[in-house]
Amino acid sequence: MDGTSSGGRVSRFAREHSLGVAGALSAVALGLVFAVVGGVVPSTVLPRAPSAVLEAIPTANAAVSLAAIVTITLGVRAARARDFETHRRYMATSTGLFAAFLAMYLYRLALLGTTDFGGPAAVERFVYLPVLAVHILLAIVCVPLVVYVLTLATTRPIADLFETAHGRIGRVAAALWLVSFALGVVVYVLLYLVY
Repeated sequence: MDGTSSGGRVSRFAREHSLGVAGALSAVALGLVFAVVGGVVPSTVLPRAPSAVLEAIPTANAAVSLAAIVTITLGVRAARARDFETHRRYMATSTGLFAAFLAMYLYRLALLGTTDFGGPAAVERFVYLPVLAVHILLAIVCVPLVVYVLTLATTRPIADLFETAHGRIGRVAAALWLVSFALGVVVYVLLYLVY
């Protein structure tokens, strides 16, 4: 026995293999999303919340998205101001908000399926579906980027992050994440408020 804890070995492994760990975590996360979207997860395995709760999820997710837009923006501003502890807190909060959004979205989707667009066919074809498609694409692309940046951030002290791709990839991830959340709010407005 060398005195190294299993937690220390795991942390060291994640630090030395950040890209692979992030890739594996991203594959698991996206696999779960695609399993729910594809109907592989049967709704019967999930406890069913009251209808009022299920109906409130889209509005709650819009609020979570708006909160995430604020925390991501503040996190980026903190990083630019070189206040990295504040940046770390805001980005951890953003990650928590994203996880909450995803859990609520997937739960409702598994139980109720997708919501049909109720507006005119032209608006659906030329506005709603393109906005939805870009939102979904960016959300999918963001997962491995965000997971990689988080893997780097959680396995190193702040001073060591400057020697990694954290800043470069983080800027791209934050920008795409912001656009994805903003488009998600647009989808909500079109689907639940306008039509």
